Amino acid sequence: MAFENQEKAKAYWSENLRLMAILLAIWFAVSFLFGIVLVDLLNAFTIGGAKLGFWFSQQGSIYVFVVLIFVYVWRMNVLDKKYNVDEA
Repeated sequence: MAFENQEKAKAYWSENLRLMAILLAIWFAVSFLFGIVLVDLLNAFTIGGAKLGFWFSQQGSIYVFVVLIFVYVWRMNVLDKKYNVDEA
């Protein structure tokens, strides 16, 4: 990956870190907050016959994690094209 100048490299890295921070915050909210901290509140609701808090701790956080992987790949491809460092 070759950048024309240091400013462009800093901007690229800054956008990459911002994306990672957002995705990690979502993952934290779903896995820790929904699956552990707010489990009692969420258990008042059901999804597919299971309590929602239990579902988040057992299945939901995994599904969200997989979706976040695909979102990260998609957004990084957009970012790479924006800064003209894509592989294609």
